[in-house]
Amino acid sequence: MGCCGDDDGDLLDQLVPPESDTHTSFDHNSSPSASSFAEEVVISPMNSNFAALVSKDLLRAILELLPPQDLARSACVCRLWRAVASEREMREKAFRSPWKVRRVLGDPSSALFWGHSRLDRFAISHRLRRGDTVAGLALRYSVQVMGIKRLNNMMSDHGIYSRERLLIPVVKPELLLNSTCYVEFDEQAKREVAVLYLEGGPDEKTNNLTNRAAFTERGKRKILNSLRRSMQVDVETAEFYLSFSNGDPRAAMMHFSEDLRWERQKREHYLFS
Repeated sequence: MGCCGDDDGDLLDQLVPPESDTHTSFDHNSSPSASSFAEEVVISPMNSNFAALVSKDLLRAILELLPPQDLARSACVCRLWRAVASEREMREKAFRSPWKVRRVLGDPSSALFWGHSRLDRFAISHRLRRGDTVAGLALRYSVQVMGIKRLNNMMSDHGIYSRERLLIPVVKPELLLNSTCYVEFDEQAKREVAVLYLEGGPDEKTNNLTNRAAFTERGKRKILNSLRRSMQVDVETAEFYLSFSNGDPRAAMMHFSEDLRWERQKREHYLFS
């Protein structure tokens, strides 16, 4: 059996069946060389030495060349293929190889995360500083304002005041070249992505962003101020809607908008009745 260190010719020699096993006989004086024959043959379980594929080393050498979607399909062939194709190292490599990422650290909440290696599966972590604005960050990273708001689940620019960091869409694949990314679930963005840190790396303070229990008084005050600006109301009104929505600022804005719409309809009804 070959191993991962064998060259491509050795792998093909193991997969292509011997000439004596084929139904067609070849004239040795006029037949092509063995190497040219191997190049023309389409290898499949129907015409190959399928028994050679029971070697895990050989399977890894082949399956690691597949994109994530095809790697997932290969897991349906048999139990052995499923065991090899389901290895974390195999899935991670298929996920990061298209973008030449060096490592992806951390385990996603579901193995389905590895199934789609799109660029929008990656994001840049930006620690917010005084004076940062969504428009300014969009200009700095050469991305669209709506792209930042959509990725971070923000309804308005004022949502920046209730956060300690923002996720920035990756639009330049070269930023991922030879990089290390971290699989994280951002609680406020409510999405799981492979995060790239251009400055430093994840620390305890950043990891607390994914902790659902971490809801400090300071964070609550930021959310209240953000809601107050978005609703253009006083703090007490913003606090009422936030409490009514169990601390979810997005739901609070939806309830507030519905109440405004109801009041507008009532006013129009009385004016024209």
